[in-house]
Amino acid sequence: MINVMIVDDHELVRTGLKRILDDVNGIVVTDEAGSGEQAIEIARIKKPDIVLMDISMPGIGGMEATRRITTSFPAIRVIALTVHDDIPFPTCLLEAGASGYLTKGSHVEEIINAINAVHHGQQYLTRDVAERVAFTSLRNRNRTPLELLSDREAEVMMMIIQGIRNKEIAEMLCLSPKTTSTLRYRLHEKLGVSNDVELTRYAIRHGIIKETAIS
Repeated sequence: MINVMIVDDHELVRTGLKRILDDVNGIVVTDEAGSGEQAIEIARIKKPDIVLMDISMPGIGGMEATRRITTSFPAIRVIALTVHDDIPFPTCLLEAGASGYLTKGSHVEEIINAINAVHHGQQYLTRDVAERVAFTSLRNRNRTPLELLSDREAEVMMMIIQGIRNKEIAEMLCLSPKTTSTLRYRLHEKLGVSNDVELTRYAIRHGIIKETAIS
């Protein structure tokens, strides 16, 4: 039996996935979490086999939660299940320790296949995401600004967009305020923005977040 934890800040998403997966032989949803912080605590206590992790959540988010879970509990496998299918998110999640990457548009069969594959020590990416990752790794030039972001810079970007202040970001990511400020500066420089308002507009323009998410 594969024990699965679903991590998503939307209860409706968690409930829907749980109903689907609980009908699958050999898979049982043992736990749910609505934030990265909660996921880390549950992982520490319950040690699920697989974690289905959303990226965009309040607080530290799914990327930092993935890093902490896979670092502290190597036996736990994380599969990102998110609306984001553009670079740099797949690459950043894999660098953070995820074993799989699915979009929320994936068919049920693919989610089940991913869980089984990752449980058996394999890596699983949807075909379109795998092609993007492979193509990006082969390109040495003409990369978009988003593709130039490190996983830490991508994390900081998502937290800035949420309106989290520099000091709080530093505390959440266990970094010094100076390091966080440096990451923010590099992020602005790479994306060609001069402040956080422009960064948020950039995120909306490139589909990283919806305008309604910040209104």
